Amino acid sequence: MSLNRRASYAPLLALAGVLGLLGGFLGAPPSWSLVWVGLLLPLLALVARWAPMRAGAFSAVLGVAAVALWPVPLMWREASWLEVCGAAAFWAVPALGALAAGGYLRRQASRMRQAVRDGRRDQQLELARDLHDFVAHDVSAIVVQAQAARFVADEDPEQAVRALERIEAAGLGALASMDRTVHALREAAGARSASVPGTSELPGLVERFEGGVLDSDPAAVRELSREADTTAYRVAVEALTNVRRHAPGAAVVRVRLHRAAEGIELSVANSAPARGAGGLRGLGLRRRSGTGLAGLRGRVEAAGGTLRAGASADGGWRVCAVFPARGSTLG
Repeated sequence: MSLNRRASYAPLLALAGVLGLLGGFLGAPPSWSLVWVGLLLPLLALVARWAPMRAGAFSAVLGVAAVALWPVPLMWREASWLEVCGAAAFWAVPALGALAAGGYLRRQASRMRQAVRDGRRDQQLELARDLHDFVAHDVSAIVVQAQAARFVADEDPEQAVRALERIEAAGLGALASMDRTVHALREAAGARSASVPGTSELPGLVERFEGGVLDSDPAAVRELSREADTTAYRVAVEALTNVRRHAPGAAVVRVRLHRAAEGIELSVANSAPARGAGGLRGLGLRRRSGTGLAGLRGRVEAAGGTLRAGASADGGWRVCAVFPARGSTLG
């Protein structure tokens, strides 16, 4: 409904209220007054539902007065003041009821709009996290491989070529992540969105990671819920990204997904970085608030799991997420 049409209800009700009051006190027939009351009641509901607050309040007062006072000119000469007030109160009830009905619809519409705004905000935050979790992983891989290729290009061209191949794969992964984000944006317009990646893509993820080793139990994967499956993939992406950023000298990074006593466990553990390679083991997870450890823990807990991160005995860093198997809950 257009704004102009909504705004027209308030002056229309005010005009109808004034005419109703004047008609009653100027001796209009009772049948005319009743017809006028029948017109005022839906107008009161429409004003309460659509009209701006200030203009609507003034016209609502006139409308309620016109409905409540229409029998007064017929009674005031013969009835007592108590009877007149009782009649006015009696006819004020349907007028206030019409206002209450319109106000209720207005409140429900306002709550619906707020729910839509909250949903859009949550979707925007989700897209921001997706961009961080997936695109940042591939972009950081591109940066690290480009730096490595620059240093080995003169002495070992074959290593530089392999680094360029990994850069290409990471770039394609970043493009795929961007495509998923665009599909998610289009979903609000009715388009079908691409599915969020899950543990089925762990082999490709680890393969693109130099020094990465994957140990995955297919039976454990089947016991993950859909939410836990996608969250486990996010945990792996975040952990591998932080290994690239803060422990680039780590010789081995082991990703393991298996059945444990507590549930289905995903762990990402890197060996201690080589001396002089620079190692802020895991500090990226702790320093980057929101999208780091705190944000990751929130995701895991929302899927019913738990998250632990800390230094390992060999001087490396280990991130471990445990999810409930299907049909069970974590204590």
